[in-house]
Amino acid sequence: MKDKTFTKADLAQFTGTENWYRHMIVRAVLYTDGIKYLAERAGAYWLIDEIAFYQLSKPVAVEEFQLWKLTVDPDEKGILQCEDGNGRILLTKKIPYTDFPFDDIKIFFTNNVMMLPSEY
Repeated sequence: MKDKTFTKADLAQFTGTENWYRHMIVRAVLYTDGIKYLAERAGAYWLIDEIAFYQLSKPVAVEEFQLWKLTVDPDEKGILQCEDGNGRILLTKKIPYTDFPFDDIKIFFTNNVMMLPSEY
């Protein structure tokens, strides 16, 4: 369930991780404490799933480093985009509805680990 008191500043406390969490379906994918916190507080386990499922297909899976960006407009529609870290867009997906609490968020994926930029 989404927490309306959750802010981006809450994510700044994550500068590493003490725990690793394995994705329930894509077992090779791990995520950090910060990503787990984001998913719980923002009600966004769907975002973890989107990133994890794309690790099963080209051209995303072949990239060693991935920068994922979710952008949400005022109409609660979103765009999820994956880049290679050098500005080359690997995929763009329209999200028809999301109640994600922020206008945007960035997530890194490297070495089969999903993390907040501050955890890199």
